[in-house]
Amino acid sequence: MKNNKVKRFYEMIPGLLVWITLFLAILGSFLVPLITIYFIILFDFYWLIRVIYLVLHLLMSWKRFKIDSKINWLEKLLELKEKNYQEYIHLIFLPTYCEPLEVIDRSINSLSKVNYQTKKFIIVLAGEEADKENFLKIVNQIKEKYSICFREILITIHPKGLPGEIPGKGSNTNYAGHKAKEYIDKLNIPYEKIIVSSFDIDTCVYPDYFAYLTYHYLIHPKPEHSSFQPLAFFHNNIWESDIVTRVVANSTTFWLMTDLARSERLFTFSSHSMSFKTLVEVGFWQKDIVTEDSRIFLQCLFHYDGDYEVTPMYIPVSMNTVYMGNFWKSLANQYKQMRRWAWGVEHIPYLMMNLKKHPKMSFKKKFYYFNNQLEGVYSWATAPIIIFILGRLPLLVASKGVQSTVVAQSAPIILEWLMNIALIGLILTAFFSTRILPQKPKSKSIIYYPIMFIQWILFPITMILFGSIPAIDAQTRLMLGGKYKLGFWVTEKK
Repeated sequence: MKNNKVKRFYEMIPGLLVWITLFLAILGSFLVPLITIYFIILFDFYWLIRVIYLVLHLLMSWKRFKIDSKINWLEKLLELKEKNYQEYIHLIFLPTYCEPLEVIDRSINSLSKVNYQTKKFIIVLAGEEADKENFLKIVNQIKEKYSICFREILITIHPKGLPGEIPGKGSNTNYAGHKAKEYIDKLNIPYEKIIVSSFDIDTCVYPDYFAYLTYHYLIHPKPEHSSFQPLAFFHNNIWESDIVTRVVANSTTFWLMTDLARSERLFTFSSHSMSFKTLVEVGFWQKDIVTEDSRIFLQCLFHYDGDYEVTPMYIPVSMNTVYMGNFWKSLANQYKQMRRWAWGVEHIPYLMMNLKKHPKMSFKKKFYYFNNQLEGVYSWATAPIIIFILGRLPLLVASKGVQSTVVAQSAPIILEWLMNIALIGLILTAFFSTRILPQKPKSKSIIYYPIMFIQWILFPITMILFGSIPAIDAQTRLMLGGKYKLGFWVTEKK
């Protein structure tokens, strides 16, 4: 009972911090506008420094991506004379719920065409009992078309209503993981020789993905103490998507790209890989949360008392944007997807509940991960609103006496100057976004290329509508608890 009350208090902290900040920013604009103006200038200056910092890390990741994409990683594997990569099996989880055949086929097809021995692949197609009829129809077609390509295509059907679960990807992959373990145990394959990849069902791997992954797994000094995180491109249907979902998808791509260059703060996200031995030891993906893809890192971090990391991989996997063929429906789906990702705030109480339980873990590492998570969700919710909306409020409502001060008269000029410098980072991101586009379909005019660049003018709007607001929504729901808590929402695929 005491633990539940403590956890409930921890769940309230992120939301309270956000609402207190927004309330004080508005109240301060009316009561102490001059002090608030000083705060806004300092806040914007702080974010200018952060933008420069992020752009530098984006450039670092971009450089590594361009270098690594030119290397033949299968040849690099052959150079590892002391280790035989052919001894290793790749176990690939693809959880699905109500997705059409075309989406699943596209992902499996990308796996069948990689620059690697696909007979070393065990594919786990993990369906749900609630979608059993549709799932089995698709499975039969997939097995008929691709069974010859892989060592095995395992089929699992996650039952409805198992105790201690919430419906979603986590509970599905947890169940599929246990079933895969039963299969592996029958074959007597050592867990140490199995590399797991957990992919979203729309994930398409680049041809060198598994050669790259295997190489970095084998050269890692402690591969069982690391997850492996690739670049995430949301590109499968980028040319068909509307202008808003393209900007949001590309923003996510480049934010994650900056994180790869900051491996000390890197978490697993969406598609990721790791040791099967480690996965078994931590009990597979957690089955009663929404964001199991990043929680698995924290499970491992605490299991090994801090001796765990995420190794960045500068090779992409590609996934869908949320575009559904209808603009307004796509915007609604985009909001729901961003709110689900923002529900990663549920890691804050998990972190706080577990930090004291692991005395062997250094205080520095505990503080670092906790601070990164709390500051990350706080900035996600507050920064765009403060920068683009509330930053002007004290200037508008201040008395004539305050408006006549040097600071008040200089503030618009300072803010504009800071925003113009930050614009350089946005232009650079827009340029990179055009460089990683998949091949343009013949049906699309060449005019789409400049549109892909110009569309970034919408970035401030998308940062608020699909950044701050869904993050505030998620953190408020966690703060209120009970019926307001989010369950898992499956992003529709087209």
